[in-house]
Amino acid sequence: MSNRIYLCLAHMSGREQAFIQEAFDTNWVVPLGPNVNGFEEDLKQFTGGEREVVALSSGTAAVHLALLACGVGPGDEVIVQSFTFCASSHPITYLGATPVFVDSEPDTWNIDPDLLEKAIIDRISKTGKKPKAIIPVALYGMPYKIDRIMEIAAKYGIPVIEDAAEGFGSRYNGQMLGTFGEYGVLSFNGNKMITTSGGGALICKDAEAKKEIMFYATQAREAYPYYQHERVGYNYRMSNICAGIGRGQMTVANEHIEHHKALYELYCELLGNVDGITVHRKPSDKFDSNFWLVTITLDVSLHVKGEEKAYSKAVTGAVGGAAGVTHASSALHTECEPNANVEAMRMGLDALGIESRPLWKPMHKQPVYANAPAYTNGVSEALFKRGLCLPSGPCVSKDDVRFIVESVKSLIER
Repeated sequence: MSNRIYLCLAHMSGREQAFIQEAFDTNWVVPLGPNVNGFEEDLKQFTGGEREVVALSSGTAAVHLALLACGVGPGDEVIVQSFTFCASSHPITYLGATPVFVDSEPDTWNIDPDLLEKAIIDRISKTGKKPKAIIPVALYGMPYKIDRIMEIAAKYGIPVIEDAAEGFGSRYNGQMLGTFGEYGVLSFNGNKMITTSGGGALICKDAEAKKEIMFYATQAREAYPYYQHERVGYNYRMSNICAGIGRGQMTVANEHIEHHKALYELYCELLGNVDGITVHRKPSDKFDSNFWLVTITLDVSLHVKGEEKAYSKAVTGAVGGAAGVTHASSALHTECEPNANVEAMRMGLDALGIESRPLWKPMHKQPVYANAPAYTNGVSEALFKRGLCLPSGPCVSKDDVRFIVESVKSLIER
């Protein structure tokens, strides 16, 4: 590993190897086994002990199965937060349904409850039926206004699937995210609060719901002495090896969360008096974010060194180097992109060995969803143009944060 400071990189606890070795010693090298069972129990207790958990191959798989369990199919609509990663919306299309995007409110940057209700009323008016599910997203770990969301969902009888992939360990009013709605989605990708190298989980309201999810996650096999399939299933269960990594990670989960919070507090302190830069803060103590990533916004009036070079050269690979295979860019610009000062800051930090990234581009501005219904207020688009994510992972030290902040200051034109 280089001396580069990465945005958010998993850190091993030292306990993972023992669980993995046990899997090899007992020959449990399959998508089931003692580590899977143990990891699910660990997650159940971590999230409050009241709900069941199914360990899966990814957070995206968890979204997919939750939608399936909510009866989503061809011709249906699902309301989803627009300001998010594509894994929140793509599974809707897997099932032949249509995502209906709803914009954010400025406090949490998450789905706007008022706009959510307007969207529900309008979809019922236009289609003659209500959306089949609502998916709020804990953007960068910040809790959504779940009390309002649940109130609206109950009013119209629509199930809520909480996408807490970025919100592992975040709480609203003391209650863990993922335990309010019908289902809760977790992610253990290599850049999340804890990792299984990949993987995810679905929080289910009870044992019966868990049983149904597990049925679909293991190819939907019926109870016969031979392979009988009456419904289409998926190969979505987590492996015993990956679950062993997860069990080791659970021993330091709270430590990781506290570390992220401490880095957030330091960023707030060090950037608090820097004109033109604002750290996104929680609206109140009800919103107990894990601060998976610390995010900042740059005023449009802030000038950054190198702005004249922003977007002057085509990007040839994934920003950050770990986002998978990409197609070559067809143009230097898109219709909606971060401001030049934000891109200049990203480029300047990159040259200093510091990884940063723009905020998620709103889904309603993505070409693939150009024809999807969208209820917007301009909040997410404005934030995307002005925002940047700073390194916040377990491998980031307080000295690293001080270096990052000094680097940010050095790139501002005086």
